[in-house]
Amino acid sequence: MVNAMHASVILEWHWGTISLAILTLTVSITALLHLLIHHRDHRSAGFWFALIVFSPLIGACLYGLLGINFVRRRGQQYRGNIGPAYHEPLPDFPSFADTDPLQLERDGLLAITLDRISRFHFSESNDVTPLVNGDEAMPAMLEAIRQAQTSIALSSYIFEATHIGAQFVEALTEAHQRGVEVRVMVDDAGTRYSWPPITRVLRKRGVLVRRFMPNRFVLRLLTMNLRNHKKILVVDGFIGFTGGMNIREGNMLARNPAHPVQDLHFKIIGPVVAQMQGVFAEDWQFCAGEILEGPAWFPPIEPAGKTHVLGIVDGPDEDLEVMPVALFAALSAATDRVCVMTPYFLPTVILMAALKLCATRGVKVTIVTPAKNNIPVVSWAARTLYAELLEAGCHIYESPGPFDHSKMLLIDGTWSCIGSTNWDPRSLRLNFEFNLACRCHTLNAQLASIFEAKKQASQEITLDALKDTSTSIRLRNGLARLFIPVL
Repeated sequence: MVNAMHASVILEWHWGTISLAILTLTVSITALLHLLIHHRDHRSAGFWFALIVFSPLIGACLYGLLGINFVRRRGQQYRGNIGPAYHEPLPDFPSFADTDPLQLERDGLLAITLDRISRFHFSESNDVTPLVNGDEAMPAMLEAIRQAQTSIALSSYIFEATHIGAQFVEALTEAHQRGVEVRVMVDDAGTRYSWPPITRVLRKRGVLVRRFMPNRFVLRLLTMNLRNHKKILVVDGFIGFTGGMNIREGNMLARNPAHPVQDLHFKIIGPVVAQMQGVFAEDWQFCAGEILEGPAWFPPIEPAGKTHVLGIVDGPDEDLEVMPVALFAALSAATDRVCVMTPYFLPTVILMAALKLCATRGVKVTIVTPAKNNIPVVSWAARTLYAELLEAGCHIYESPGPFDHSKMLLIDGTWSCIGSTNWDPRSLRLNFEFNLACRCHTLNAQLASIFEAKKQASQEITLDALKDTSTSIRLRNGLARLFIPVL
């Protein structure tokens, strides 16, 4: 009897082992086949291939969660009303007012390139105003909401319901109560950064609010890296705000918050606001099934300034890798200087090559990124990229705290790229992002002044300093570098 039971246990154990082996083999082969056929980034493909081969079941599961784009085809269904990702370029250069014929030609060529990359055309006669930190941005946004007459469209990655967020809740509620059409959209992952969830608070106030991709259980795991990182506020269809700033108390530096964050945001007035509204409307239709149309959302917009602006949408759907291509085009057009500011500096191989080529051509390349990151592994990995950039002639500075979440790219004395995109794989490939390419000497000079002030307060990184790094730190950073494709 005992021998029979013992044999039964052994048999069950063998069957369990065989079943697990079959499952592991099936899942791993399926993952490898998908990787070899569908994965487009050769660098991350190598990472995933090694992980699946050397850790079959775990590697295959992680690839399924982090390495597959599950939303690309789905995205085509809700973005199709704007038009194809690529269209015919402008028939001629935009009407830039410039006395330098050579500069005019260069800017015209870059404008046509960016115009072809984007789903939108360049818009003339806009006004773009930089807003430094939440101390300038939040009051301006709140004032616009309080003065709203017809409509408010607000999209944010993170929207806290307390502190400064509570003021937004009150302003949005009051606008709704006086008859303004209010629509609020927050990324599903972003709602988990604070308690209570902003969606619950606004819903109780009667404000129409939706989570972006509010999936449950397994679907949430499959799409947790596909985040709506856009920050867009459009009031009455003609006043816009965008940039990199979330609605969080940490942005209010004058209040001495527990976790202070520096950042940049922008107030936009002019015809390009219709592009911002269109981007919000696409996402809202996807989330709520409601089409936003008519003069309340898209009124006629009068000229407001001298800045040429182009909206650039990027995301893991038919806008896949639009922003990396736009950044590469801008770097390729640089003749004098390139200024990069980003909180997460993990550029792709192509962008690394473009930065080094700029320096080789004699363009002054300056990069400012935080010395202490809110995601330490990003800083560790980034430091492994410094040496080859410094050897090519680039200049790298690490800024002191508070953590700086600001993002900008300045090209020569005319072009500025602003918005939500970071220079890291997650932002450049997985997130839904929105940026503005601006051609304006005045705006470029304003941002250059901000950039220079931050650079002056930062510590320059040299090759000698990197060589003095201890072996333990180098090993830590080298290990972090292995995970760049998923950071």
